[in-house]
Amino acid sequence: MQEITYVKAQLPPEPLTCALNTSQLIRCVYAPKCIRWAMLARCSAWQPLSVAADSFQSTDGLSYIQKHFWRLHKLCDKVASLCMCHARCFGSRCPHLPSGVASLEIRLIETFLSMALLWSKLAAVLPPNEDEFPLQFTDKVDSSVVEMLARSRQQLYGDATSDRLLLTAQIILDFSWEKLNTGTWRDVDKEWRRVYSYGCLFKVAALCRKVPTVDAVQQAIRTCDMGLLMGAAIMNDVLQSVVRILQSEVRRSKEEDEEVTAKRAKIELPRCPHVPVIKGDLAIPRVKCPSLESFKSNYLLPLKPVILERTIDHWPALNDRPWSIEYLCSVAGCRTVPVEVGSRYTDEEWSQTLTTVNEFIDKFILNKDQGKGVGYLAQHQLFDQIPELKEDIRVPDYCCLGDTDEEHITVNAWFGPGATVSPLHQDPQQNLLAQVVGSKYVRLYSPEHTDKLYPHQSSLLHNTSQVDVENPDTERFPEFAKAPYLECVLQPGDVLFIPVQHWHYVRSLELSFSVSFWWT
Repeated sequence: MQEITYVKAQLPPEPLTCALNTSQLIRCVYAPKCIRWAMLARCSAWQPLSVAADSFQSTDGLSYIQKHFWRLHKLCDKVASLCMCHARCFGSRCPHLPSGVASLEIRLIETFLSMALLWSKLAAVLPPNEDEFPLQFTDKVDSSVVEMLARSRQQLYGDATSDRLLLTAQIILDFSWEKLNTGTWRDVDKEWRRVYSYGCLFKVAALCRKVPTVDAVQQAIRTCDMGLLMGAAIMNDVLQSVVRILQSEVRRSKEEDEEVTAKRAKIELPRCPHVPVIKGDLAIPRVKCPSLESFKSNYLLPLKPVILERTIDHWPALNDRPWSIEYLCSVAGCRTVPVEVGSRYTDEEWSQTLTTVNEFIDKFILNKDQGKGVGYLAQHQLFDQIPELKEDIRVPDYCCLGDTDEEHITVNAWFGPGATVSPLHQDPQQNLLAQVVGSKYVRLYSPEHTDKLYPHQSSLLHNTSQVDVENPDTERFPEFAKAPYLECVLQPGDVLFIPVQHWHYVRSLELSFSVSFWWT
């Protein structure tokens, strides 16, 4: 018979009124053939009790936890936890509990308790009371919407049910969503983006109060991402703080299937069969870690393309935390991102969708559904959305040679399978394109030869060529073949300087992740 040691918390007959020390929380530790529980209901009155158990029914155990947990939760300012396996465990001697079942029950209770404590963590990043919760808008926001926001705030700090708060939040989101999707994005007033972010915050609160399910937490993470993608920063970027807490909760509660992980690790993604041979006279020059002065005088001022070698070797993404499919799934798998669907954005069938990183990888990288579509996470400010990934890269020192402050440098992610294409186009800023994973073929044309590149006539695509660079229609575009160009194949660790207004065409040769830095 195996001994199971419990620390029994004393429950007084009257309601608790003492504040609890939230730094002393539950720890459930499972070791082979032994279950050890450390339980805390209040800061004092710890009494050890050694017993053994014969059975552990999850329904009874969780009901017991729920009953006492909510008793404490409602009566204390801070979250308290009571973890007792079963009423019979106290003072009784029973047969040994099989370790396999014990492990399962421990995981169930750990998940429950972790979710039960979640709201206290979220509440800690919110203002302590309604009076300190800011809601200030200009007269561009309808007064009725401001009233609805105030009602949500009152429900958040009052005794309204989660369903009522969720309903009010959804009304705010639906109304502001219409404003965000009326006209062009540049004409959307920032105040409406702030309203949308507040709606997302209230919805997350509604989803995560009490004991949320894992699905509810996933929905809350998606809601935060929608606020980060479509809204504007509010309350010191509170959505970023909230999503970090939620994401850490998902990581802790979700156990990766070892078999699936092993299969993913063994997958060898094929290289693109068409790898261009770079001729010497067309090759973009390469230099190893030039000084700032050398880069400025030889390349930046004369606007000459160059490949900088060994300038990002210190990035954690290339060393301590190399970016692999498994790593990206662990850090960003549950996060919602915009994905381009189609081989290139000039195609008629091209579209955009929102999906999680996990879903994107499964569908477009691992091709689990055997589909033929091409997906590309392109030109997305992923590192502002997911700061954990931002810690894996560094802004190149060469960007300091421009007039842009570091916080105003636009950092974009480009992640996708082989054969993704960025059609020939030009950008209004200097560009440092850093290759982290895989390889890419790049071709550059000087803006001096724009007349031979046949830009689209529409205002929307005026910076994009009509020509399919690697399969040009010489009858429609006879002058294109006369335009001189430079080309290269970027490898991990390479950084390509693309001068402002230089036309560039990019094709992934295999699974690829690049990071671009736009600056002036």
